[in-house]
Amino acid sequence: MRSTLKWALRLIVLLVIVAALVGIWKREEITRLMAVNTLFAPEKIVHNFSNMDAAFLSAELALPDAPASPLPKGADASLPAQTEDWIAARDVTALVVLKDGQIVHESYHKGTAATDRRISWSVAKSYLSALMGVVLDDGDIASIDDPVTKYAPSLKGTAYDGATIRNVLNMSSGVTFNEDYLDKSSDINRMGRVLALGGTMDGFAEGLSQTFAEPGEVWRYVSIDTHVLSMVIRGATGRGIPDLMAQKIAGPMGLEIAPYYLTDGVGVAFVLGGLNMITRDYARMGQMFLQRGKLNGRQIVPADWVDASTAATAPTAQDAIGYGFQWWIPQDAAEGEFMARGIYGQYIYVNRPLGVVIATNAADRNFRKAGVAAENVAMFRAIAGAL
Repeated sequence: MRSTLKWALRLIVLLVIVAALVGIWKREEITRLMAVNTLFAPEKIVHNFSNMDAAFLSAELALPDAPASPLPKGADASLPAQTEDWIAARDVTALVVLKDGQIVHESYHKGTAATDRRISWSVAKSYLSALMGVVLDDGDIASIDDPVTKYAPSLKGTAYDGATIRNVLNMSSGVTFNEDYLDKSSDINRMGRVLALGGTMDGFAEGLSQTFAEPGEVWRYVSIDTHVLSMVIRGATGRGIPDLMAQKIAGPMGLEIAPYYLTDGVGVAFVLGGLNMITRDYARMGQMFLQRGKLNGRQIVPADWVDASTAATAPTAQDAIGYGFQWWIPQDAAEGEFMARGIYGQYIYVNRPLGVVIATNAADRNFRKAGVAAENVAMFRAIAGAL
């Protein structure tokens, strides 16, 4: 009996030791998985959105050692009376407003600061679209009507076989992808766990096999489409996205602080939502697109690509919201009015006729409630009209 008990105790001790060793070995992965599970918790969301690199793998963009592009201070704007209530209701953490290229309002909330590199979420999609335009102009990609498999052959036999770059740019790939953030078994949440556990985003995309429509027939927002665009760009150039983004977009723009991308386990950038930068630098992106791709004294993104990206193309989104090449066009938009937007209240709003750019970051856990997106656009238009 004593011998049996002795061996049982030894086995328990051994199992505890093994569990401890596994815990140490997998500590980083476990930490990242825990971070994913608490990322949007009310008491953590604001801090998390300013410190994503503390919990996830990341890669900083190598910017040239040069002064930031000018972003002069203009006269303080008198914002609409409802602005303060909107900031509180939408849990806005940063608001930067440009008029004719000058900062006329800049404020930070909920304990955040101007130097916080805030997560962009799907605003990052618009950045990758800009990079696509540059790569196309460089001649690395022959045409956006080429099939994605021409540049990303590992997608042959997957749900993306038969889709063109254009189909993927305007979210009409026809690929089945559950985007429900509240469903823990959805594709978007499964993808988050792949990222947290050091898996590969390419492998995740290559594992998709179902479609709901033929490419080009139906518009449906599919976040993984943007990753497929990165596979195309990487295949065409033989280079990683952080390297290309630094050389082609971020460096020439003259950003103040080097941005970073969240990455998967092999260092591939999480392009569909993992770009992090300060809010003034988000505003610089808006100013560049307001100026049809020109900033810091040079044409960075081809003007015709800016025009094509920010014009609603068929098929368009539900509720009469337009969609271009990874950019949104508000309902009843004036010519030259468009925006990049991400979950939880991240926006770059551009109103070219009024010369206004508005960059916001937020931690709005109610961003999906009916009417919130329209409320945000109405607020941006009210601010622009008041300047």
